[in-house]
Amino acid sequence: MIDLHLHTTASDGLSTPDALVARTAAAGLTTIAVTDHDTLAAIPAVRQAAAQAGIRVIPGLEITAVQNGQDVHVLGYFVEPGDPELERFLNAQRADRRRRVEEILERLAGMGMPVESNLGGDAAEAAGRALGRPIVARALVEAGHARDIADAFERFLAHGRPAFVARRGASPAEVIGVLNRAGGLASFAHPGKLGLDGLIGELAAAGLAAIEAFHPDHAAKDVAKYRRLAADLGLAVTGGSDFHGPGAGRVDALGDVVLPAEELAAFEARRGRT
Repeated sequence: MIDLHLHTTASDGLSTPDALVARTAAAGLTTIAVTDHDTLAAIPAVRQAAAQAGIRVIPGLEITAVQNGQDVHVLGYFVEPGDPELERFLNAQRADRRRRVEEILERLAGMGMPVESNLGGDAAEAAGRALGRPIVARALVEAGHARDIADAFERFLAHGRPAFVARRGASPAEVIGVLNRAGGLASFAHPGKLGLDGLIGELAAAGLAAIEAFHPDHAAKDVAKYRRLAADLGLAVTGGSDFHGPGAGRVDALGDVVLPAEELAAFEARRGRT
């Protein structure tokens, strides 16, 4: 079984690399991709643990782009840590993540709801950890300001809520260019959540390689829709559980939402064509 969308504690996941590999092995997965947000920091540790478990690892990440003020997530695959341009780009992405979190914390403090302001500190940043709103949401829950992560987003952190701070970043087309120049393949993440289907054709012309058709937030009709759209545009499809760990406030689809082997083969055959 194949899962190309997993997260660790290097970004907003709750599982360490070792714990994630143990969970994927228990779920019967044989090929995985860790796709932490704006960082490749977990890849070496995941590879080491997966080698012992007999699991293939495809190096990946999930980059947040911005299109007309809206977040657009682009999954990147077959990219290795150390590419100079990609590392510079990811450093800038993580710096903006920290800027955003700090501004959110300031807003929360101004509302009389201070939470832990370090959130990993300089050591975490130096190690390549990517901060994000889910980390703030968990801090709100721990401080007693929210019932759970969903409540934290609904009342404080979601777009239009009092502690929301907009992201700054590159466009999806720019992100695809960075990934392609690093030797990677780009996939449009969970399009059913975004309502931006019209953008996918433009991105296909900019070098997009695939659409993430298989995802916990996609019903069967959505999977069929995005597989048809991918075929119409000459794109491959990807998929995975978007697993963030037990208690992350998301659907736990580990081992349930997987990518068919033939789809991975078709996706991987695109390497070198971008």
